[in-house]
Amino acid sequence: MAEFTDTLTEKHIAFIERQPVFFTATAAAGGRINLSPKGYADSFRVLSDTQVAYLDLGGSGNETHAHLAADGRITLMFCAFDRSALILRIYGRGRPVLPQDGEWDALASQFTLLPGTRQIFVIDVDSVQTSCGWGVPMMELQTERDTLRKYHRQADPEQWVAKAGGRTASIDGLPTRATDRFIAG
Repeated sequence: MAEFTDTLTEKHIAFIERQPVFFTATAAAGGRINLSPKGYADSFRVLSDTQVAYLDLGGSGNETHAHLAADGRITLMFCAFDRSALILRIYGRGRPVLPQDGEWDALASQFTLLPGTRQIFVIDVDSVQTSCGWGVPMMELQTERDTLRKYHRQADPEQWVAKAGGRTASIDGLPTRATDRFIAG
């Protein structure tokens, strides 16, 4: 049976902190739905019982940024893959904070920045839903992939910014703001 709350509880926060992966879903009118897996230990923060944030590294696109700029809605999902079956969804409204933004320094200080950090997404929680998760398979984490961090560690900062600066639209043509600097981590 699904249960809803208006805020994150201590039990929710403890569950989130144990999960090595989460998923984000966003959409904008007339465009594709974007669903992305996110990993890397320590890349997600509960800022309060009504606000969370996560690091976003440069990758194949910037759909979440475009969708949040156009619509603001986001759903985050955490699943237990161990014996303690549970699914937790955070429904909210999000926004990107880029290195050139005034609130960057205060927000970034709450994270260990990873090579290639492009932005931090801040999400204001509208509601939280938990459900059984009994249909989710049990799996064990072997290790995190280092491929994306390695790629960014080897990147030329000027070329990285030029490439990121050239990516000012989503795959559906929605505008994004480009980062103005390379984060070495």
